[in-house]
Amino acid sequence: MNLFITGIGSGLGKALASEALNRGYRVYALSRHLPRELEGKVRFVPCDLRELERVGLCVKELLEGVEELELVILNAGILGQFGDMSEVPLYKFQEVMDINVWANKVILDTLKEMNVKVRQIVGISSGASVNCNRGWNAYSISKASLNCLLKLYAREMEDTHITALAPGLVLTPMLEEVMKQNAQRFPSVKRILEAPKRTPEEASKLIFDTLPKLLEFESGSYVDIRKI
Repeated sequence: MNLFITGIGSGLGKALASEALNRGYRVYALSRHLPRELEGKVRFVPCDLRELERVGLCVKELLEGVEELELVILNAGILGQFGDMSEVPLYKFQEVMDINVWANKVILDTLKEMNVKVRQIVGISSGASVNCNRGWNAYSISKASLNCLLKLYAREMEDTHITALAPGLVLTPMLEEVMKQNAQRFPSVKRILEAPKRTPEEASKLIFDTLPKLLEFESGSYVDIRKI
């Protein structure tokens, strides 16, 4: 079984790649860097998803000779600057959108161009895409856009099942950065500090266990793993 994943440098992506290997997948990965623990275990091409003009070339290099993918996990994402909308300059929004949304468009377009048969695509979304809590600005907008992007592709890629999946609270470097923010100014931070959280390893196991259940939802759906 072939799996293609983005953003394996740390956190959830790294744990997902490791879990995939444990479950017998051949892992093809794009990321800025390859963790030492995964060296020699995955097929890897370094790729900075901010460089949109290079993303398609990276995908073609990585997947040369690959005709089928059992699973694609669009995991790569950044938080961006946490704070009020008026505090964050537009160029910082653009960087978040490039990585969290437009790089995924390039990837999906390239898979279609290469005629790679894909059984299931999971885009890692977030509850922030629907909650739109104060402080999450660019991240919330980008994940809401990702949900819509995947729904649109689901209408076109009729032989592929696509899901935007919110994995719940996972103790990644991104969430740790959120937890450092002012909990009085940003009430969602206080709720996160008090809420139960999973490690990346726990979350990755749950995500793989949930994959068959996702197929029961209409392709293009946004699914929160905490509500299944």
